[in-house]
Amino acid sequence: MRGKILSSLLLVGSLAVGSAAMAASTSTVGTIKMIDAKAMSLTLQDGTTYKLPAGFKAGALKAGEKVTVAWDMQGKEHVATKVTPAG
Repeated sequence: MRGKILSSLLLVGSLAVGSAAMAASTSTVGTIKMIDAKAMSLTLQDGTTYKLPAGFKAGALKAGEKVTVAWDMQGKEHVATKVTPAG
């Protein structure tokens, strides 16, 4: 009985850790190819497009600028959580 409880707890714990890892943000460094302020999106030279967060001031960035994009995958979209100039 004790073994079944321990096994169940280990299973639940491993599922929780796996879910937390999937929710972790990813970071990418690249050069801006295009910014679409109306669509609130940013495209890097590699062709990847990121949806910008609500309230983001897209005018602060310009094509040709090297940036670091922190992002999460939501469905099939890359959603930026933070965009900063790359040092």
